[in-house]
Amino acid sequence: MAIILETCRVPAPPGATDDLSVPLTFLDIFWLHFHPIRRLLFYDYPCSKPHFLENIAPKLKESLSLTLRHYLPVAGYLIFPLNSEKKPEIRYVVGDSAVSLTIAESASDFHDLIGNHARDEFVPQIDPVTDESEYQRVPVMALKSDFVSWSWYMHWVGQSSLSWRREFAYLSLKTHLELIPSSGKKKREVPLKSSSFPLPTNRVRATYVLRQADIKRLKDLVLEKKPGLVQVSSFVVTVSYVWTCLVKSGEQVDDDVLESFIFGADIRARIDPPVPAKYFGNCLGGGFVNIEHKQLVGEEGFVTAAEAFADQIINRVNKKDEVLKGAENWLSEVKKLTATRMHAVSGSPKFDLYNADFGWGRARKMEVVSIDGDKHSMSLCKSRDSEGGLEVGLSLPKPRMEAFAAIFEDGLRF
Repeated sequence: MAIILETCRVPAPPGATDDLSVPLTFLDIFWLHFHPIRRLLFYDYPCSKPHFLENIAPKLKESLSLTLRHYLPVAGYLIFPLNSEKKPEIRYVVGDSAVSLTIAESASDFHDLIGNHARDEFVPQIDPVTDESEYQRVPVMALKSDFVSWSWYMHWVGQSSLSWRREFAYLSLKTHLELIPSSGKKKREVPLKSSSFPLPTNRVRATYVLRQADIKRLKDLVLEKKPGLVQVSSFVVTVSYVWTCLVKSGEQVDDDVLESFIFGADIRARIDPPVPAKYFGNCLGGGFVNIEHKQLVGEEGFVTAAEAFADQIINRVNKKDEVLKGAENWLSEVKKLTATRMHAVSGSPKFDLYNADFGWGRARKMEVVSIDGDKHSMSLCKSRDSEGGLEVGLSLPKPRMEAFAAIFEDGLRF
């Protein structure tokens, strides 16, 4: 339980720019109705509460303000017009736009929070959607810093990102915004909704580490069964192994039930022409893997999954003429997958947030708590303490977490 000490709005420095409006591209619009991404970074920086409030908190505000000078849309609002003829945009208004920052004190045990063992949830919130007469408005990002027993942690909630290349085609915009005639005007059939997780979540959270030696053995196992297979990467064997363990730990279903997995991929360098190096925003493609339940839980389930992931990366994600093929149908494809037992992954080994040093050393722990709102999702990042290893975060009901842990550990004994 956290006690709120201060809530403030941090703007960019005066004179940073004039008002700014950035229309969303197709790659932004795809994520409009997806829940915000919630991340937590834990820092072990022993200090007293007065020192935190008098020294650290003011520096956080100052550095945040200076940073916003370079990323102004992050301080703005996502504007979602109710009139279908207008496009969603990110709007920055001088004197009005700012990032919400909450300073709080928590009675939680810091060392328990940063552990890998199964433990209770912690869920940050973002400001709700505001309904105006002609549009809906929601902050792009919110931040919270919690002082916890002489240490502290910070979490941020991202509602949306920036856009790139206004000439990028609005592929099937009508499909993605789902417009229908209403009262003589076209209205959004699916308006933006405030995102919140019901509490308690009735889940526990745990982190599992695949060390470099574990990953090598998993790769060797795949290549032993499929010697000609390429793209047997750390990502491929990790998500394949965790997916099969998850399915095995779940409820019993019919053999022919379809198990699905969706994963994102950074396609900035995979499209033609490539995205500019200074691009900051949504530019994700991805792949879809579908395998029958009986195959996935079978003796060769892990290898079958690895082969399917490798195929998607080779023949879809890494081919410039395929990576955006059928993009106008992405939303409908995802909707079909939601009717199946869909799994997903949040994060990437390529984004090493543990090395994001804000002056207090490396973070002690990183969590993606937005997976709490997903039925079957995992988080993935580089391991903090195991060179070449990966960390997998899960949020599951306690009995299933215990079953998963046993299957996960047993499967690595070979």
